[in-house]
Formats: sequence, C-alpha cells, structure tokens
Amino acid sequence: MRGVKGKHVVVTGGGGGIGSAVCARFGEEGAHVIVADIDAAAAQAVVDRIAAAGGTAFPMVVDLTDAEAVRAAVDKATAEHGPIDVLVNNAGWDLFMPFLKSEPGYWSKIIDINLRSVLNITHAVLGGMVGRGAGRVISVASDAARVGSSGESVYAACKAGVIAFSKTLAREHARDGITLNCVCPGPTDTAMLEGFLHAAGNRDKLRDAFARAVPMGRLGRPEDLPGAILFFASDDAGFITGQVISVSGGLTMHG
Repeated sequence: MRGVKGKHVVVTGGGGGIGSAVCARFGEEGAHVIVADIDAAAAQAVVDRIAAAGGTAFPMVVDLTDAEAVRAAVDKATAEHGPIDVLVNNAGWDLFMPFLKSEPGYWSKIIDINLRSVLNITHAVLGGMVGRGAGRVISVASDAARVGSSGESVYAACKAGVIAFSKTLAREHARDGITLNCVCPGPTDTAMLEGFLHAAGNRDKLRDAFARAVPMGRLGRPEDLPGAILFFASDDAGFITGQVISVSGGLTMHG
C-alpha cells in the first residue's frame, strides 16, 4: 500500500482477532504499529509477533472508556514514538440480548465500549492531525449498523453512531487534510462472535444460519478486514472521505 510505510498507526482492540490481523498487516507494510488494548498480555503478544516478522510495534495498555487515561496514553505514545498519523478504531464488544430483556447497566457497557471509546481516542488524536494538516481515521463499524441485527439493538445503535460521527468529522476536517472512513464487517469468526453465539443459544445452528446468509457461503475471517482498512490509510485513498464499505461476503450490498 502506498504511503503506509513509516507511518505511526494506533489500532485499538489490537490484541483481538480483527485487531491483531490489522496490526500484523500494518507491520508487514512497514508502519510503526501501536497496539492499543486493555489486555496487556494480548497487546504484548501482537507486538512480539510483529517484531518476530521484522516489523516495529509498541504496546499501549489503556482503558478506552476512560477519557483521561486515553489522553495520557496518547500523549505518552506521541512523546515516545512520534506523531500519530493513522488511527484505527477497532475495539468493540457485544453480547446477544433482545432489547426488552436488557437493562440500563448493559446499555451503558455497550455504549461505553463501542461508541464512547471512539469519541475518547479520536478526540485525543485528532487535534494533532489538524495541527500537522494530515491524518487518517478508519473506524470499524458493523453491517448491523447498516441493516439492523436481531439481538444487537444497542450495539447496532452504537455502530450507526460511529458511522454518523465519522461522516460528520469527515465534513468538518476535509480541508484539514484528514480523511475519516468506516469499514463494516459482517459476522466474523472471532472470540466476540463466539461469545455472542454462546449467549444466544443454539450455537451451531445459529453459526450455520449466519454462514448460509452470506452470498459467498462462509463467515468472515479476521484476515478479510486488513486490506480495506489499509486501503483507507494509504495514499491511494487520499481523495476518499466520509465513506462506508462492507466487508461481509456480499451480506450487505449498498450503492
């Protein structure tokens, strides 16, 4: 990908399934990867994997729902490693829960992890990008935000909020040399999906149903996502902002 080598890239949720695949791909392309995760061991494992492959990576252990902690972590990373050129908002969490069976405490957790965390770290990073007149923000939303998904009402609302937030900032900062775009996975074979299926019950039946619903006939895999994310981070996407692309095997088709 043109223009990725040498860039400082923060990937939130970098220790998870999609996040670790994204981090590894940035590392392969010669970026300096900052692996942000609340799980120190998971973040370090990804850092070690990138280093073993000849890349450069650093851990950032932070609770993204804590705005002050996020600001401190971003300031520390910038001081130690250099200005942040690319932010990938990937961290997320979900659990199958019909809305009428859910409670406000559950809503708050879903909102904090999937929406507030995006606001927190984007706010901490964006000012530096504006000052330098350049930057890329790519947020991992969800096809649930585009078409709805049973048992994911609050999660879908948060991801729809991430899309609207990204489009709005794309308009506000287009003349600052900053682009903001979203990538929407469909059902993807990760630990989060396993937790979702377990909470829903009938795990195998539901897993098969998800796969059958995808025109390409399978669930997504973490390695399906990095290409689209790195494209938005690359020079080839320099005139693209405020856009949303699904990586879901044709499950969602927009145009």
